[in-house]
Amino acid sequence: MKNFKKGFTLIELLVVVAIIGILASVVLASLNTARAKGADAAIKANLSNIRAQAEIVYDGASPNSYATVCANTTVDAAFDAAVLAGGNDGACANAENTWSAWAGLKVTATDAWCVDSNGVSKQITKPVAAIVTCP
Repeated sequence: MKNFKKGFTLIELLVVVAIIGILASVVLASLNTARAKGADAAIKANLSNIRAQAEIVYDGASPNSYATVCANTTVDAAFDAAVLAGGNDGACANAENTWSAWAGLKVTATDAWCVDSNGVSKQITKPVAAIVTCP
């Protein structure tokens, strides 16, 4: 009569745990990329919302002016949300006839998303100071 023990050997269990660990690390690496892309989408959405609010500020000013765009509470809240999503890097600047806002991106840390009163909405290299139009 043969006596067989049921169960897995220690080597088999270690191999399974190692495989699960490798798969988990691949999934987590992909998840970080997806989070960064999601943050960039939030930055772009918040800055696009600023454009609509800036036009409301312009129409409400007498005479029509962009001079108070960055001081507007709704614009400021959207700008702060964009900057926070991008890692606390950005600027909002306005003048009498123009304004712009930019915030740093997550996926490409040297770049930023910029919107302005001329209708420009594009990726740029991070400026070193506030700008009133996107380059």
